[in-house]
Amino acid sequence: MILNFGNHSLNIQHTKATYFFLLLLSAIIILPAKLSPQETGTLRGSILDSLSSEALPFTNIILENTSIGASSDAHGYFVITNIPANRTYTLIVSYMGYTTKTLNVKIKANEITQLQVLLSPTKIQIETIEKVSEKYKRPNETDLGLQKMDIRKIKSLPKGVETDIFRSLQFIPGVQSTGDVSARYYVRGSSSNQNLILYNGVTVYNPFHALGLFSIIDPDIINSLEFYKGGFPAEYGGKLSSVLNLVTKDGNRNKYSGSASLSFLTAKASIEGPLPIGSFIVTGRKSLFSDILKKFLNYKKAPFDFHDLAFKFNSTSSGTKTLSKFFLHGFNSSDKLTNESPELADYSWSNNIYGAYLFQELENLPIYFEANLSLSGFNGEVISKESLTKPRRNVITDISLKSDFTYINAKRNELQVGYNLKSIKTKLYFENLQGGITDLDDKALQFTLYGKYKFLQWESFGADVGARMNILTLTSQRTSFIEPRINLTYNILPNLLIKGAWGIYTQELITLTNEDEVISLFEPWVITPDYLKPSEAIHYVLGLEFNSFSNFNFTIETYYKQMKNTAEQFDNKIKASDPDFIEGKGESYGSEFMFSYQTNFIQAIASYSLSWAYKEINNWISYPKYDSRHNVNLNITMDLGDGWEVSSSWFFNSGLPFTPIIGYYDKLTINDLFDTDPLFGSYNPFTILGDRNIGRLPTYHRLDISLNKNFEIYLTKILISLNILNVYDRKNIFYFDRKTGKQVNMLPILPTVTVRLEI
Repeated sequence: MILNFGNHSLNIQHTKATYFFLLLLSAIIILPAKLSPQETGTLRGSILDSLSSEALPFTNIILENTSIGASSDAHGYFVITNIPANRTYTLIVSYMGYTTKTLNVKIKANEITQLQVLLSPTKIQIETIEKVSEKYKRPNETDLGLQKMDIRKIKSLPKGVETDIFRSLQFIPGVQSTGDVSARYYVRGSSSNQNLILYNGVTVYNPFHALGLFSIIDPDIINSLEFYKGGFPAEYGGKLSSVLNLVTKDGNRNKYSGSASLSFLTAKASIEGPLPIGSFIVTGRKSLFSDILKKFLNYKKAPFDFHDLAFKFNSTSSGTKTLSKFFLHGFNSSDKLTNESPELADYSWSNNIYGAYLFQELENLPIYFEANLSLSGFNGEVISKESLTKPRRNVITDISLKSDFTYINAKRNELQVGYNLKSIKTKLYFENLQGGITDLDDKALQFTLYGKYKFLQWESFGADVGARMNILTLTSQRTSFIEPRINLTYNILPNLLIKGAWGIYTQELITLTNEDEVISLFEPWVITPDYLKPSEAIHYVLGLEFNSFSNFNFTIETYYKQMKNTAEQFDNKIKASDPDFIEGKGESYGSEFMFSYQTNFIQAIASYSLSWAYKEINNWISYPKYDSRHNVNLNITMDLGDGWEVSSSWFFNSGLPFTPIIGYYDKLTINDLFDTDPLFGSYNPFTILGDRNIGRLPTYHRLDISLNKNFEIYLTKILISLNILNVYDRKNIFYFDRKTGKQVNMLPILPTVTVRLEI
């Protein structure tokens, strides 16, 4: 059921929540630390690949025979404070697929020791098992709902046609898709436009090729990703549901190299190498064979043509005292669907992203500064020609400046403060099937301050308490001036942690989305109109995590998400004065279970989620199209040695909602006055639909397998990948044709081959 709060009670609830948050924040910041006369020092630096000097994210760093350690971030950077000084330690640095490195480090009192550690890639053999003692995870880390992945893990999953980052997210419990034919993902009962997607910190507004079938982000330029399923911290905002943070490669600083690959869908190439002050990387991808798309679209003609191009120029300076990094990056994607017949509409859309990023450590202080200036634009258009399709056009331009400071004190607590300034312009021309016209041209400024304090000085307890303050908003109406966030971790037993998160989130940029579309052709972005309040969500998350010393990991997460003021498309708009959106609300809740086992030669992951999602529009409650009660994912990846790797994945979902056909009637259609029909018209069948999404499709399940072989010929590295989707050719239902009632299935068994060359 939907929880219904009146405006008065909701304001009281928010006021109490804000008071509680401010009280907790004050208590944690002023909480007295345990006094210790012992002198301490700090160790910081970066972890890099010895061959390319590429950053190695999420690396394990530990001081031998101590409980002191860290894990590098998405940029390969780490900081360890509060190390007992005037001693020489053995530092152990380990990363899967690389030779573990040990080195002696002397820690001096009240000083910062700067390091740059280079790890050498190694061929993993079956008999080689990484020592468990070299693994490190801070027991009080406040990472509830966070998944960290490097690109190598993504590429080891069954690919289908080729590796796709968004499709890889569907292996994570709590992430739902609506079938084989779409890379769109839905997180914990929220729509896809409520997911924040960041590319080097820049918002991506339409991250899909070919009507949502594939992601526009080429995985060859991605180095790592961080994915929050909910309860994300204060540095992220603007969306209600989840955060996907993608960090690109810097490029090889030691030598020039290149790669090229060919699949059944695209051809792509990349080149990278050193510059006098750093490195560069350029990647490009182009669609080649549209025939493969016919299988995704149930054998219908697919005259797609798409490409994407990305570049990055990087400068890094690492001295004995500080590390500084600066890079320029850009991204462009373009899609065109051009039909030869004038009676069929054409489609085109493009993304353009440009940005500059600066990272700077302060000398002799455990403080670093980050700044990001960016431009993100999207332009989409439907060209109707002589078809009955209505013309549409959408343009969005986002110019953003973001910067923050992070301070790590002697007790390993972290203080981060920053701001985000955005200038948003949107244009939308749209005509619906009833003839109602929408013509909007809007622009506004958004200014947000944010801050958080991570209390990490106690090994058994961690807290991340923060807030966003909406100083300038895109809309004239405002629901929450302050968006508090809390994330807590408590180590109740050795290797057993309980975690919790709570937060308020708002969203002012929305899309005009038609849930009745099987494949979303066009989802234009607009600023929330003045007659609606911005969308808002409240997350409640509770988790339990068990980490075993024998490489087992088991997690349980349960969540409740309440949404209000959601902007829903008004399907009955006829006049231009009618609203484009009406207000809705919703809720979702469920539990997720994940079990994983990992060694150097095998990785096994099993997950199950049980969830419910509801929407309420005009006092009518229904299931959204992505509501699935039961979801099971099983994945096993094995390194067989000598360059061979095999992976298999099995998916099971209970049936998705759909709107059933309950009958037909003959509808009179008036023809031309000179028609020979004596009634000047004819009768055609018209579909009668039941209640929205009241029906359920049959269960869905599918098995995919992948076999990869890496080898070298002279100086060329070669990868041959054989992938088979839907191995046992399961007839999974895609939809029922409303004109005929005929069942249309998703992908049949689909074998593909990808060949990659790297010099």
